[in-house]
Amino acid sequence: MIGSIRAGVADSLGVGLGIFPLGIALGVLVIQAGLPWWLAPALSIGVFAGSVELLLVSMIAASTPLVTIAVTVFAINFRHVFYPLSFPIQAVRPGLGRAYSVYAMIDEAYATYVLLPPEKLSSARMLTGQFLMQAYWVAGGIVGVILASVLPEPIEGFEFALVALFIVMTLDAARSKREVPSVVLAGLSVAIAMIAFPGAEVLAALLVFTLLLVGRYLWKRDPDAAPDGDRMRRGDPGHA
Repeated sequence: MIGSIRAGVADSLGVGLGIFPLGIALGVLVIQAGLPWWLAPALSIGVFAGSVELLLVSMIAASTPLVTIAVTVFAINFRHVFYPLSFPIQAVRPGLGRAYSVYAMIDEAYATYVLLPPEKLSSARMLTGQFLMQAYWVAGGIVGVILASVLPEPIEGFEFALVALFIVMTLDAARSKREVPSVVLAGLSVAIAMIAFPGAEVLAALLVFTLLLVGRYLWKRDPDAAPDGDRMRRGDPGHA
């Protein structure tokens, strides 16, 4: 048990180096947006979704309609629907521990434990690692609130931290030429939303982008592709 807990602590350290500063950014943004200080830990405990929390601060400060907030959060976090297909949740004992592990299945936790050999996983290790990952985020938010409260003047342009975060994520996802069409479609979606749906650009851009991505997938799909069973029945020599 002790060894598993130590392993979980070690798993969380590298992740914490990135999560803690982002938590500070969240706390500073909450104060500079004129929102109550407790919103930072409340989001970190109740939502715990990284970039979504930073986005929520801006949307709450701008009095964004609830429907737009809900659709935006759903679109950004939709990838989590597929995480349970490969996340080793079976290593966590059923009960409250497993429920918490599902709740705390952030990108960093997924990347950490999906790559570990099954024999090295344990309930204590995974829960310790995931709990500490959230603790870094909550602590960072509180530190950010304190820093923003004692600063004599707001940090000009600090709200751009969220934009910068998404730019970095976009650049990282578009490093290959294969993803250039997705970037073009994203830009086209924003242009369409700004022209056709003023006042609801974010929601409209997300919906248009989703439709364009589905269209791209259907267009690129090979119409001659057939399930393995059909290929076998046709005697396809390419099937071993």
